[in-house]
Amino acid sequence: MRYSKGEAKSWAREKLTGQWTTMVTPFTPNDEMDENGLAKNIEHVISLGTKGLGFSWNMGEFWSLTPAERISLLEIVPRMIGKRALKAFQVTDTCLKDVIYYCSKLEDNDYDLAILAPPYMMCRTEEQVIDWTSRVAASTNIGIAFYNSPQFGITLSARSLSKLADIPNVVAIKEASFNMQLSIDTHLEVGKKVVVSTPDEEIFFYEPHYGFHQQVMFANTSDWRFDNKARHDYVSYIELATRGELEKAAELYKKIWPLKQVSRRWWARVAGRTGGALPVQMVKYWGELMGMSGGHVRQPLLPLTLEEKAGLRQDLGKIGLIQQEELPAR
Repeated sequence: MRYSKGEAKSWAREKLTGQWTTMVTPFTPNDEMDENGLAKNIEHVISLGTKGLGFSWNMGEFWSLTPAERISLLEIVPRMIGKRALKAFQVTDTCLKDVIYYCSKLEDNDYDLAILAPPYMMCRTEEQVIDWTSRVAASTNIGIAFYNSPQFGITLSARSLSKLADIPNVVAIKEASFNMQLSIDTHLEVGKKVVVSTPDEEIFFYEPHYGFHQQVMFANTSDWRFDNKARHDYVSYIELATRGELEKAAELYKKIWPLKQVSRRWWARVAGRTGGALPVQMVKYWGELMGMSGGHVRQPLLPLTLEEKAGLRQDLGKIGLIQQEELPAR
C-alpha cells in the first residue's frame, strides 16, 4: 500500500488530480473477456495523458461478470498498467463478504483505490448505506471512493455523504446523481473533508460562484471518446480546469462543446429506451469508432440497432471526430 489507513485522506488530496477514466470490459465474439483488447485500450488511454483508470465500474459491466471474471480482471490490470497511472477497481456487490474479499485482493494487487456503491438489493435507507460503508471500510486499509449514483437504487443526500466522509479511509465521493444542485451541495458540505468529484464538465463553471474547487474528474469515458492521438482537447481541458485555470479552460471547452452535444443527445436517446440504464452499448460502439476494443454488451442490456449505429457514425463524422473513410461498413 502507498499509504497507511490514517494517511489515506491526505494521500488522496495530493494524488487525485486531473482526468480519471472509466474503462469498458471488452468481450470477444465468444463472450469471453478480451484481454488483448483490454491491453490495447489501456495503452491508448494512458497515451492521452489520463492520470487514473477505473475498472469494473458501471461502464465496465461489473454486474454481468462472474466472480471468477471479476477476480481475473482485477489481477491482470496491474500487470498491464504497472506504475504508469493510478488504478481503481469497483468492489460493489450485494454480499458483504464478497466486497471485503475484493478489497483484500486490491490490497494484494497494488491498487490505489476501491470504488464502493450501495448494495443494490435490500438497501432502501441512507442509514443502511452508511452502516454498510462503515463495515467495508473497517475491514480494509485501502482508500474508498464512494459512488453516489441512482443506478444503485438510492441516492444519498449531501448530509449523509458528509457522514460517510467522516470514515477514516473514505477518501473521495463521486457525486454522479445527475442533480447539479446535489453536486454543488456535496462540494460545499463535504469538500473540506474528502475529495469530491462530479463527472460533468459544467461543474467547473459553478466554482467561482460557490467558492469550491474540484481537483479531479473522477471519472468518465469522455477522454477516449472525445480525444485521439492527434488531439487531446478533453484531457487538456480537464487538466486546466482542475488546476483552477478556468479562463483558459473555458476557451478550450468551445472545442469540446460540439462533441458534448452529440454525446448528450445519444446518451439520452439510448438511456431513454432502456428506462434510464447507463448506455454502455452506445459508449462501447463509440469507442470502437475511435479505434478502441469493445465488443457486445451483456444482458440485460440490449445492443444498438443497425439504425442507431449508422446514426451515431453519421453524427460523429459530421463533427469531424471520425473520417468518412474510417467508418466501418456495418
